[in-house]
Amino acid sequence: MSKKGKEKNTKNKAKHTKLMNRKINKLRDEKEARKQRLKEIQQSAKKPKE
Repeated sequence: MSKKGKEKNTKNKAKHTKLMNRKINKLRDEKEARKQRLKEIQQSAKKPKE
């Protein structure tokens, strides 16, 4: 017999998914920023110093 009333645990699952997506996106953005900074450092190191 199925449960009556509201569905079990759907709000928590949605909240968890939202938070995990936020965390994954944050890590991805930090990784991209780190790559960009490294590229800039490498380019500045290649330029001849005056």
